[in-house]
Amino acid sequence: MANLQESTRPGYDAVARALHWLTVLLIAMQFMIGWTMPDVQKDTQPIGLIAWHLGVGATLIVVILLRVIWRLTHRPTPDDLPPFFSIASRVTHLLLYATLVLVPLLGWINASSRGWTVRLLGLVPYPALSAPGSAFGHKMGDLHGILAWVLFALIGLHVAAALFHRLVLRDHVLQRMLPHAGPSRQSARNR
Repeated sequence: MANLQESTRPGYDAVARALHWLTVLLIAMQFMIGWTMPDVQKDTQPIGLIAWHLGVGATLIVVILLRVIWRLTHRPTPDDLPPFFSIASRVTHLLLYATLVLVPLLGWINASSRGWTVRLLGLVPYPALSAPGSAFGHKMGDLHGILAWVLFALIGLHVAAALFHRLVLRDHVLQRMLPHAGPSRQSARNR
């Protein structure tokens, strides 16, 4: 196996890295809030942790939208992975992006069906995506919960793959998403 070396391939740009790590922070917040907030019942009001879940979700929608736009307009330099790893990476990233879009969107639809207004930063109201009392909106709430677990599993797979690249393959894949910290110790010793 090759030793870790300074990559000659560029990593993701600063905007992509910032959006990635902001997404990580917001998703971590959503999972912590989601696990600790009370169950949503028919007469539940959007206060306390539920209000926080809605607010973080509203922010996440904007961040994911920006992230998708940035990804479509700023493709990273392809990595030189073997075909199996390259395909697995593309499929995993596609599934991650799909669930990152769907989970908050379904939550928004469900909130609308409950008559709750989703607001960005507590100020800017989002339009309702379903009518109050909508059976469709309530079903989307159930799907929101299921897909949140799918997202959690995909994140686990993504983290495991990053650690596999770092600890087993000892390549530079993980470093592509980390801030650039200058030459590695290995390359400094080789000078």
